[in-house]
Amino acid sequence: MTSALMQNYGNPELEFDRGEGSYLYTSDGERYLDFTMGIAVNSLGHCHPALVEALTTQANKLWHTSNLFRIGQGEKLAQQLCEISFAEKVFFCNSGSEAVECGFKMIRRHFFLKGEPDRNRIISMQGSFHGRTLAAIAAAKNPAHTEGFLAVDDNGFDQAVFGDIESLEAAVNDKTAAVILEPVQGEGGITVASVEYIKAVRDLCDSHGILLMLDEVQCGIGRTGSIYAHQQMGIEPDILATAKGLGGGFPIAACLAKEFAASALTLGSHGSTFGGNPLAMSVGNAVISELRKEGFLQQVTESGNYLKEKLEELQRSYPEALDRVSGLGLMIGVFCKIDAGEFLSALKDEKLLLVKAGSNSVRILPALNVSRHEIDSALSIMDKVLSQI
Repeated sequence: MTSALMQNYGNPELEFDRGEGSYLYTSDGERYLDFTMGIAVNSLGHCHPALVEALTTQANKLWHTSNLFRIGQGEKLAQQLCEISFAEKVFFCNSGSEAVECGFKMIRRHFFLKGEPDRNRIISMQGSFHGRTLAAIAAAKNPAHTEGFLAVDDNGFDQAVFGDIESLEAAVNDKTAAVILEPVQGEGGITVASVEYIKAVRDLCDSHGILLMLDEVQCGIGRTGSIYAHQQMGIEPDILATAKGLGGGFPIAACLAKEFAASALTLGSHGSTFGGNPLAMSVGNAVISELRKEGFLQQVTESGNYLKEKLEELQRSYPEALDRVSGLGLMIGVFCKIDAGEFLSALKDEKLLLVKAGSNSVRILPALNVSRHEIDSALSIMDKVLSQI
């Protein structure tokens, strides 16, 4: 049967009927250990009881009103996000790309309102990924994503080498408005920015009077062992994009900002029809409430340390197959010497799901509440596959 879907995702054959915790099940009852979690989206695993309750309770009351009216659950979630972050104001939308786009518009309008309309260029990092909108792909400058889509070469974005402060300094000019980066790059392989580099970027932005925007769409919401990865690095951004894990599987995103930056989005300057709807807000509140429970983030850190340590042992056991392991918390990458696609396929045959990153690495993104037994099961499958390769 020919699919009516557009072919930008290809034709995946594996289909799941239901999910529970760290596992996905086919209609035939086959069970897969899921360490992709919808690419870091299902932060609390599949069908977490607190999220199911929040969604079904709200679904029986009210789905959508638009932002013409006050949404109590949205006010509550915005307050929660401000309490656990640098932010003073929040804008809700539906996807990471939209949150990034909101940040870009905020940056440019900030300088426009200051009487500096020519100060509109934004510096991004090589190897970054910020989504699939035109502005997001223009920022990341990945030819695989930009070919045939951009009307001009740079669309207002310059680029620097990730981790190289001298490269960033060289990219700054009198038209630079902001810098955007991911504290942990995910798409090109898991690459963690050093504390020294992040602090130097913050200092550079301050010295030039430009804004710092962080994209924590993938590395935020507890994924690295703190609510946001930059909180382990001793700095605060001016603007931050967050999404993925915030809804635990339900579409939700937010652009967080300090008051001085957020004030650029005056009445009618930006909006989202579905952003901040009662369903999404209810689930988001449930996710954040779980993350704020005592010991939760410490458990993420401990699980991440254990998983990374065991993966490094695997790398030492199979140096001809695996190059190195990197990551923070439960956002871990394994850089491969063997073909990563073939490795993932072999793991899938053994009922373990991982996701590719970059040219030849794999991402390991389990649920934040993954058990030690589930981690050991995944490691055992990887060991088995590597021994056969």
